[in-house]
Amino acid sequence: MLDLNAEKQIEELLEIVIKNEATDLHISEGRPPSMRIDGRLVPIEGQEVLSAEKAQLLVYSFLSPEDEARFEKEKEIDFSYTYKKNTRFRTNVYFQKGYVSAAMRLIPNKIRSIEELELPAILKKFCLINQGFFLVVGPSGNGKTTAMAAMIDEINKKRSDHVITIEDPIEYIFDQQKCIIDQRELYRDTNSMSRALRSALRQDPDVIMVGEMRDPETISAALTAAETGHLVFATLHTNDAAQTIDRIVDSFPPHQQNQVRYQLSSTLLGILSRRLVPRIGGGVINAIELLIANSAVRNIIRENKIYQLPSIIETSSEEGMNSLNYSLADLVKREIISMDSAMTFSSNPNELRLMI
Repeated sequence: MLDLNAEKQIEELLEIVIKNEATDLHISEGRPPSMRIDGRLVPIEGQEVLSAEKAQLLVYSFLSPEDEARFEKEKEIDFSYTYKKNTRFRTNVYFQKGYVSAAMRLIPNKIRSIEELELPAILKKFCLINQGFFLVVGPSGNGKTTAMAAMIDEINKKRSDHVITIEDPIEYIFDQQKCIIDQRELYRDTNSMSRALRSALRQDPDVIMVGEMRDPETISAALTAAETGHLVFATLHTNDAAQTIDRIVDSFPPHQQNQVRYQLSSTLLGILSRRLVPRIGGGVINAIELLIANSAVRNIIRENKIYQLPSIIETSSEEGMNSLNYSLADLVKREIISMDSAMTFSSNPNELRLMI
């Protein structure tokens, strides 16, 4: 390890992450600092295994006194860290086995468009709607926030609206173009996601973006906002459309679930599920599932027949819907991804094998 103080060492590591276009930096006792490239964790060349003391020095070098105090109290914190004024990292600092660790995700400076992300062009239509609920879902690290930012930026370019984002932490910084965009960060600008959502309704918004729905109170407030004449975007850590609807409904007690189904069926616009699959030769590419809430989908939600959703998606491609297996099969046939990668990301490998 180079003989640099902790602050200089962190700067060196962040420069390496940026230069290699890695997505994440990991600092943890018992391992060299490591970065994630094309979905794979690799130790950073030339770096030695970190002792517990060195890992803590590195992490504390970029914590503000306020963040340090909150970390010592709460044992884990989320925040955004700005490096050299123009590069930002979404950062989580936590304890493991009593030792300090950190995971830092690089947030690209530029908000990429729907076209640049190779997402379906039909997503632009959702950006023109005045009222409803659109969800972006998928496992952690598969570009949910990036896709949602592209849709908000599309609104920013096309509409003259008031957009409020509620995030933990703020990731992409939007340049206000046609829209007024107010970005609120948990614990810095508000103490509660659900309270910020309820307050947003009194702030004359047209569009509301919720970084992540983590509890019934936030979900309920988001549904109410969509019901009362607002366009609401949100993310969830779920795998597909069917699981998303089940997760939303099941987060409420049984006596409220019918009401939630009705609210969801009347407000839902669509659900985008995104995966970043390794390309043959390096890099990653989208595989997506897209559910569009037509009358059949709304009836399925109201009648609690969620198991029918996959077949609706499969048979509604002319409306713009897309199944994950169809997306994976298309990428295999075009020789963009390998069969092994497709099978790994598929939720129904047997069906996928038949499709290919």
